[in-house]
Amino acid sequence: MAEVPGRGVAAPRPGRSCPADYGYGAAALRKVAPALQAETLYVAGGLYGNPQALEALLELAATEPGARLVFNGDFNWFDVDTEDFRAINTAVLGHFATRGNVETELAQPGQDAGCGCGYPDWVGDEDVARSNRIMERLRRTAAREPALQARLGALPMYAVALVGGERVAIVHGDADSLAGWGLSQESLAEEAGLDAARTGLAASTARVIASSHTCLPVMQSLRVAQGEVVLANNGAAGMPNFRGTRFGLATRISVHAPGAAQRALHGLCVAGLHVHAVPIAYDHATWESRFLAQWPPGSDAHLSYYARICDGPRYLQEQALRVATCGALA
Repeated sequence: MAEVPGRGVAAPRPGRSCPADYGYGAAALRKVAPALQAETLYVAGGLYGNPQALEALLELAATEPGARLVFNGDFNWFDVDTEDFRAINTAVLGHFATRGNVETELAQPGQDAGCGCGYPDWVGDEDVARSNRIMERLRRTAAREPALQARLGALPMYAVALVGGERVAIVHGDADSLAGWGLSQESLAEEAGLDAARTGLAASTARVIASSHTCLPVMQSLRVAQGEVVLANNGAAGMPNFRGTRFGLATRISVHAPGAAQRALHGLCVAGLHVHAVPIAYDHATWESRFLAQWPPGSDAHLSYYARICDGPRYLQEQALRVATCGALA
């Protein structure tokens, strides 16, 4: 079994509290050397074990020769079938990747963090309990692939890329923690959340910070000490993100404007960078069938996610793009 170095004390509230080593602090993003550079970068968190979304994402990135693709954690979740687990992780690990809370907890089974999601109070206890049980089942699958477990545990929690000479911080959760919710659409809807985001962005010195984890997309502009910055949370690459839709999302960050092949939904420009949410149009029928084979009616994942997989969440596309450049410089 692979071990993730520096584990903290076991969390007392599985699924809500996280080990101490999930925290790194925004200043770490300022100090880390860039791990990759590109003119065009795709960041996709929350694939959630959807092989059809993986295929569609790879095809999307291939529309731009030279583009780099980053899998930003939680590329596992529904893939309890051993063949799916092996195929998804083998493909993902052929690219640059960070580990999310799912991969972190798969790499070191037996901790009392549950799913490691760090769920806030607005998420119900039943949802938290189901997520913990999904993790337990996925751990049994991962245990049959110890070599992949070791590789997952070796992935970084965060990274920095250079795009057009600008620093792009890639975090699974938020600027301070692997499973932080500070970049969730809910947090950014409150002035206190915006203030906390400004503080984190100023400390990171990043021009763009790309995240996922909180499962709903939001793109937010803010002003901090280094000028205008953009928060880009892609929500989920492997599930619908808006009501009545059946596609995932990735974040595209580039010195070039998106073309027709990328079908960008919404975006912002900052410091010469084009930051857009782009759809991942996967084969829904095949994915639904595959999901049901592993998670039939009455199962934990079916109860928590099937309605979203078929009809999307109760969230509208127009809610995702937010421009708020007022406020004191952090």
